[in-house]
Amino acid sequence: MLSGIYGFLSASFFVLMDAVDVAFTEAAVGSGISPLLMLLTVALVGRHEKQNPGRGLPALVLVTITGALLIIGTLSMPDFGSANAPAQTHVGPYYIEQSAAEIGIPNIVTSVLASYRGFDTFGEVAVVFTAGIGVLSLLMLKSSTPETPAVTSAHKHKILRIVSKILIPPILLFSLYVQFHGDYGPGGGFQAGVIFAAAIILYTMFFGVDIAQQVVSSALLRVLAAFGVLLYGSVGLVSMLNGGTFLDYSALADNPITGQHIGIIVIELGVGMTVAAVMVMIFYCFAGQVNTAREADE
Repeated sequence: MLSGIYGFLSASFFVLMDAVDVAFTEAAVGSGISPLLMLLTVALVGRHEKQNPGRGLPALVLVTITGALLIIGTLSMPDFGSANAPAQTHVGPYYIEQSAAEIGIPNIVTSVLASYRGFDTFGEVAVVFTAGIGVLSLLMLKSSTPETPAVTSAHKHKILRIVSKILIPPILLFSLYVQFHGDYGPGGGFQAGVIFAAAIILYTMFFGVDIAQQVVSSALLRVLAAFGVLLYGSVGLVSMLNGGTFLDYSALADNPITGQHIGIIVIELGVGMTVAAVMVMIFYCFAGQVNTAREADE
């Protein structure tokens, strides 16, 4: 509950700071999906930790070394919010001054993430995909029936079910708006993906995983997660085949601005597909493990 409240407050702070793109993600993930996954984890592992004294010291040493390296890495960083930081004196002004002429879209955040920092965003999408594969690898090894319907649907809560039927279609439509309007307003693939996933997870909570998988199966999610990453990388390959560099969208059309628009739309679609598929896939996997654990206890 506290984590969800913190997520809502953080989203409000981002809105006040005109970072609406980040606010979308924080509202969907920080206050919605993350607390839900925490509850599923608690239901899976239980409230009491199993005693394992043999691993205490190595874990403490590993955490200490990792924490020390992180602290050392921050010592050379400029002060938070410093006007003399390289990002404020070199990179930031260039993006603001040249984005309209080189990229040609009003939303500078989208032009930075999708074009100027296309390599970094591609890496983030690959990390999201890898995280999903890691969760599947860890949890599916423990159960021979990962497709088993997981969380019991809240069939007795008629009011919540009716309200969810009213809210889910606008949420899905809004996610599509955020996906394809991210060039001209707040939004993009990451934001649209988590909003779309939140709608599917909400439907799953009130109607059951078995019904949700009739529409969005685990096999389809795995295909979409991989296809989104491949779609992103394919844009870079097509750019190279047209004579440009990897992820140089200007080579996708005769007009460089048109090429930028085409490239951004396609890679944002790949990002949205991967993020949404991985989020829902992780929820299915956690929920299936919780259901298996409950059946074992009974």
